[in-house]
Amino acid sequence: MDASDDRTDDPAAGLTYAGAGATREGDPSGYPPGFGRLRVRTRLGSGREVFLAAGRAVLTWRMHRAMGVGMATASPRAEPGVRVVVGLGAGRLRIHAPCRVVWTADGERRAGFGYGTLPGHPESGEEAFVVELDDDGAVWLEVRAFSRPEVWWARAAGPLVPLFQRLYARRCGAVLRRLSRASRRPRA
Repeated sequence: MDASDDRTDDPAAGLTYAGAGATREGDPSGYPPGFGRLRVRTRLGSGREVFLAAGRAVLTWRMHRAMGVGMATASPRAEPGVRVVVGLGAGRLRIHAPCRVVWTADGERRAGFGYGTLPGHPESGEEAFVVELDDDGAVWLEVRAFSRPEVWWARAAGPLVPLFQRLYARRCGAVLRRLSRASRRPRA
């Protein structure tokens, strides 16, 4: 995987789809037509500590790396314009999927990012990982995306791709729940 820093001031530069940033608000009516949609929401726990730990884990690639996903990038955290090559699978079956971060959030009640596909990615579209702190103190991870196959083997996989995406999103929630709880434990 190429981890060179080809950061750009234009986060939409080189993307393989129109509508960069459509996952920011999570309103699927803003997604481009002809793309499959995904929205998976997982409760992580409650309280500001959980929110801060989960937001930090998402923004610093820790959640992805804890899942065994390769995140090759020269940047220590998600920032608009940063290039990242996502690595899924193992050995000769490992897929290298180049993306560019198109937006980030790092506020009092919302933290996360969305990245879009670059040439060489097997899909075309955008995916977002957003941690939110509700008024009642509940902390949630929402994974949302729109995508469509870009290469022949992704098209041939047909209905398996959305199933894989849903399982991946659920795994993100489970891993992030574990990471945010572990950060609250006292250290010996």
